[in-house]
Amino acid sequence: MTNMYVLGASAVVALVVVFLFTLSRMVRYVGNNRVAIVEKLWSRNGSISGGLIALSREAGYQPAVLRGGYHFFVPFQYRVHSQPLVTIPQGQVGYVFARDGAPLGPTQTLASNATTADFLDVRAFLSNGGQKGPQRTILREGTYAINLAQFVIITREHIYGLMLERADEALFTQMQGVIEGRGGFMAVVIKDSTDQIGIVTVHDGPALTADQIIAPEVGTDQADTATFHNSFQDPEKFIAAGGRRGRQLQVLVEGSYFINRLFATVEMVSKTVIEVGHVGVVISYTGETGRDTSGEDYRHGELVARGHRGVWSEPLLPGKYAFNTYAGKIIAVPTTNFILKWDQDVTGQHKFDENLSEVSLITRDAFEPTLPLSVVVHIDYRKAPLVIQRFGDIKKLVEQTLDPMVSAYFKNVAQKKTLIELLQERSDIQEQAGEEMRTKFGNYNLELQEVLIGTPRAAAGNDQIEKVLQQLRERQVAEERVTTYEKQRIAAESEKALREAEARAHQQTSITESELSITVQENQGKAALKRATQDAEQTRTLAKAEADRTRLLGEGEAAKVVALAGAEAERITRTGLATAETIEKQAAASGGAQYQLTRQVIERLADALEKSGVDIVPRVQINTGGADGAQGAGALQALIGMLLSEKGMHMLGEPAAANDAKPATDIAAE
Repeated sequence: MTNMYVLGASAVVALVVVFLFTLSRMVRYVGNNRVAIVEKLWSRNGSISGGLIALSREAGYQPAVLRGGYHFFVPFQYRVHSQPLVTIPQGQVGYVFARDGAPLGPTQTLASNATTADFLDVRAFLSNGGQKGPQRTILREGTYAINLAQFVIITREHIYGLMLERADEALFTQMQGVIEGRGGFMAVVIKDSTDQIGIVTVHDGPALTADQIIAPEVGTDQADTATFHNSFQDPEKFIAAGGRRGRQLQVLVEGSYFINRLFATVEMVSKTVIEVGHVGVVISYTGETGRDTSGEDYRHGELVARGHRGVWSEPLLPGKYAFNTYAGKIIAVPTTNFILKWDQDVTGQHKFDENLSEVSLITRDAFEPTLPLSVVVHIDYRKAPLVIQRFGDIKKLVEQTLDPMVSAYFKNVAQKKTLIELLQERSDIQEQAGEEMRTKFGNYNLELQEVLIGTPRAAAGNDQIEKVLQQLRERQVAEERVTTYEKQRIAAESEKALREAEARAHQQTSITESELSITVQENQGKAALKRATQDAEQTRTLAKAEADRTRLLGEGEAAKVVALAGAEAERITRTGLATAETIEKQAAASGGAQYQLTRQVIERLADALEKSGVDIVPRVQINTGGADGAQGAGALQALIGMLLSEKGMHMLGEPAAANDAKPATDIAAE
């Protein structure tokens, strides 16, 4: 019983000892992945008079933290708060909020870290003038052993800090939401493909002066390490360089930037692109007042050099520019020809003429047409700033200056022309308008290239102009018909000439041959005529000679013939006389002249029968006893008998008596 009592008492004592040991917090273990914040419950130095961190061993939160391992404390004097290490993920940043430190100045938004930014050493931070509140310096990637009673670290996923009150968590959660809304936990990344720039607005530092709307560039010289803030990534150097809060003139271009979004926010805007065929005239809202470079003769405003406030005298050439559109405005001015169309149904590519309509005219003969027209304009890129300085932009130039000027010009022209003249003299009017308006456009630093006039139109519901035009069309058709008929007549004549030429060409060979033949024959005729003439002359000469010869020969021949004739006559006479005498003697010997003739006929007949070979008596004779046969057989006999008869003698042309009466010489002569 006694032993049990002793064991029970011992156990109670042990429990009491363990309870008292635990209650006294004499030994504490801190893991290697955590930190311990020591809170001193009581101290002989008393409590801290101000702030949160006890720097002189007073009661309160101690500046140092405990790392991994066992730690021994005076019983019942300390309370240890175990907290995780602060880890910032890759590509993110952490924001620091200091609970203790010097108060912020009246113009400060964030605590300055110019004298200290050592968040791992609370004592050094507070001793060197560290300020309470959100800090300008941010934490980059890594793990930090930070006293979370002094500092609250806000990341995208966690809020690291020892919550002293219930409202603390809500406060820091709200702060986390603000930073997340600004994209403040991630780096500012500007890619080449986006063609964007970052416009920075600083929320801390001295304010701008009354005459400034945008903060000028500061701390951009890399050689000056004390002020080079590396594109707002070092707020303290930015402030040291004289930077002011507000929208900054300096912009962010392609790259990654770790910027405290409580210090500065970034707005992404597109780069300014000046297309080919344009220049950009810059109207700067910031900078110093510059010296006028427009010259003494230009009285429509001032042009300044680059970087000064006003219209820059040098335009931006085609390209991409990281231009801060809050610090100025770029007006694109076309340097290629552009067309302004006074036609309410048509708008040019540049939209400068979207409010233009046809020019209303009143002609000399009281017609009221509307005239559509186009004007081709060119702006010298070197004069583009002058145009913008004078008119503000191209559209204002068109609507406030060119439209009234052009409309008034053509109204004046129309008042001096009838409608027909306006239609028929359009080319001359167009040429004259180009010459006269070119000088007027030059007064506005513009170059007029061309004026193009359209066809006058009638107002809606008015058909008078259409009637006039119809009459003109009918007149033109009639004139065209006359011209057509004349052309057709000429064409017909030409076709006729063509056909004749073709026929002539087709027969050209024959024509040529005939013409050559005619020529040859003419030449031959001339030659023959010449020869004939020569022959005739020769013949005449020969004939004359022959005549003379013949005459002489004839005279000689005649004399000869006469002589021969006389001799022949004498011979014939004598021969005849001799023959007659002979015949007379023969007749007398034959019984007379009659018998002499009969004898001669019979002799000649016999001689002819002998030479002919004809049978006097047929070799075959058939005698039928008829009269015809007797008659055929005696034909020759009858002929001979007739010759011997008195009748035959008479048929010889001499009656017997006569013959008997004639002398023998006469018969011989016959």
